[in-house]
Amino acid sequence: MDKAPDAFRTISEVADALDIPQHVLRFWETRFTQIKPMKRSGGRRYYRPDDVDLLKGIRRLLYGEGYTIRGVQRILKEHGIGSVQRLADATAPASFGAIEEAIGLSIREPDGEAAAGIDVDDDDFEGADDGDDFGGPIAGVADLAAAPRVDLSRLEGVLRDLIACRQLLDQALKDG
Repeated sequence: MDKAPDAFRTISEVADALDIPQHVLRFWETRFTQIKPMKRSGGRRYYRPDDVDLLKGIRRLLYGEGYTIRGVQRILKEHGIGSVQRLADATAPASFGAIEEAIGLSIREPDGEAAAGIDVDDDDFEGADDGDDFGGPIAGVADLAAAPRVDLSRLEGVLRDLIACRQLLDQALKDG
């Protein structure tokens, strides 16, 4: 017998519905403060329908749209919980306009970089860790062949902007 649409769900029911392991849901609770299941004695989690919609939206952004955890955190901060909950409906568009234009690929999984011939080494990034920051499997070489190509002219423009910003910062530090 199925539960009513407004019934609370256990972690196992939500994990089955989202097709993800329970430990991933627990991990997401540590990364997304907006996920707040009700906890009963003994720590048993019960998810409200709104919680489930939020989790579906987060799953879609991470696994379906290629966003990083930090990217989804930023979307939640700048657009609110409702914008992510609406993504539970698979037909809803997953576009956040100004955010994507302003920061481009930085909130998406960098799966196109290797396909574009850009050499990315974690050692180039201060404080980088080898852990999976995407909440899902790290793209392998086979995944990269199917990845969309990166617009090199757009990347060159972003690089020019970053260099100009760095020059402004250096000048401001020098002027003191």
